[in-house]
Amino acid sequence: MSRLWSRVGVRVLAIALLGTGVGGGYYLGQDRETQQQGISAQLAADTDEVEFELQRQEHARQMAATAQQRMAEYEARVKAAEAAKAAAERARKAEEAAASRKRREAEEKAADKPYDGPIPSSCNQYSGNRKIGCAVMLNSGFGLDQFPCLDKLWNKESGWNTRAANPSGAYGIPQARPGNKMAEFGADWKTSAATQVAWGLDYIENRYGTPCKAWQHSEDEGWY
Repeated sequence: MSRLWSRVGVRVLAIALLGTGVGGGYYLGQDRETQQQGISAQLAADTDEVEFELQRQEHARQMAATAQQRMAEYEARVKAAEAAKAAAERARKAEEAAASRKRREAEEKAADKPYDGPIPSSCNQYSGNRKIGCAVMLNSGFGLDQFPCLDKLWNKESGWNTRAANPSGAYGIPQARPGNKMAEFGADWKTSAATQVAWGLDYIENRYGTPCKAWQHSEDEGWY
């Protein structure tokens, strides 16, 4: 609006001065008409120059505004590209985490039951210390499908012998080391299969979770 008034003002001033010149020429005579025309022409030239300058300034302002808009658009595109890249990276990490979780779950599932042979229908399929061990295991909350693993584990450790001793100090069916650890489950820990099995299952549950996981660890590391 200020630019518009500047242009109008210049035009009005030129017209006013032109009118003044015309009036002066009327009174002063024809000899000054030529001089007045020269002044009018100069004023018109000056007016055109001012208007051209105003137009140049307006054009420069528009160019600056356009450049600023383009810069803002460029920065917006850069930010959008960075956001998209960050989102893709988050998605990639999420996919990797999900894949890793699935692998762990599969490994844990496989480790939970490394034994894939026949499952006994009852503890009556066994005799002696194995039958006792099977019954104690069921009373401890484990399923019958865990007993083949427990059978393999303790057959390897002691042959289910309550008096099996190792120079390292390990003793009994579960090879507790030292053997007197089993006293917390009964004073007859030296000879009782039930006491030794109860202690051994408690140890397995606290350390590995299930007999099959304990057996898998024994297979992998040579001990449990």
